[in-house]
Amino acid sequence: MASPREPPTWRGAISAIPTGCATRSIRAEPVESAGGPVAEDVRRRILSMLAAGTLRPGARLGSEREMAQRFAVSRATLRSALLPLSQAGVLERRTGRGGGTFVRSDLVSRNAAELAGLPARLRSGGHTSSTRVLSAEHRTARPEEAEVLHAADVVAVRRLRSADGTPLSLDLACFPAPLVPALLDHPLDGSLYELLARHYGLAPASATETIEVVSASPREAELLGVPTRRPLLSITRVARDGGGRPFEYSHDLFRADRVRLTASVSAPTTRERRGSDGRVELAVTGG
Repeated sequence: MASPREPPTWRGAISAIPTGCATRSIRAEPVESAGGPVAEDVRRRILSMLAAGTLRPGARLGSEREMAQRFAVSRATLRSALLPLSQAGVLERRTGRGGGTFVRSDLVSRNAAELAGLPARLRSGGHTSSTRVLSAEHRTARPEEAEVLHAADVVAVRRLRSADGTPLSLDLACFPAPLVPALLDHPLDGSLYELLARHYGLAPASATETIEVVSASPREAELLGVPTRRPLLSITRVARDGGGRPFEYSHDLFRADRVRLTASVSAPTTRERRGSDGRVELAVTGG
């Protein structure tokens, strides 16, 4: 994982677990947040609608009065709920006739249900991409890496990714060293998934992702070109091959003002419940 981070000002975590590209389980974890638990619940519901594709780029959520009625909260609570999302660049306010709160329309789309690498996703969206390798090393696995990858040593690659010439994400990808001998001898500024498939026969058949909003550390802010403590989308990913073997453990930090998370479902059914640990679980199942 990445180096120790500053405590986030707020966060709302969602984990998406694709099963046969048809069923996902989305879990929102209640944490201390701006505006209290009611405001956090509103943020969670908005993030869930973004993840499910109910809200699309440019979509109008409504005026302050309309949204307060929609979510059954006071206007003060609504403002507290929306402020971090506006600061993160996920939402924007427009004034004048037909104004209100809108989903940003200039975001790079990232589908949580897709298993393709970032360059392929950018190309499919009509964006140009570039990569700067910050570090690449063979090292002892950290405890969480060893637990997930079942390996004592890993090859860790840290990179800065850009879209259309502007920094987009900081990526740290770790692979079990025995599965990727001589990986460091290859160029690492392209698609790692394409490289792994070509030279090692490794391709993702399934993945588990945990998504949350965190604050940018000074170093992360410098690399991504944002102010310190600006909200970032943090995505922790475990990718598995066709036999269910985990071969990638990654931690990506995306600029929230440049990325839109989506999840594709068909004929969905939704079920929400609160677990014994207090977590609200939203299960979305598609055909």
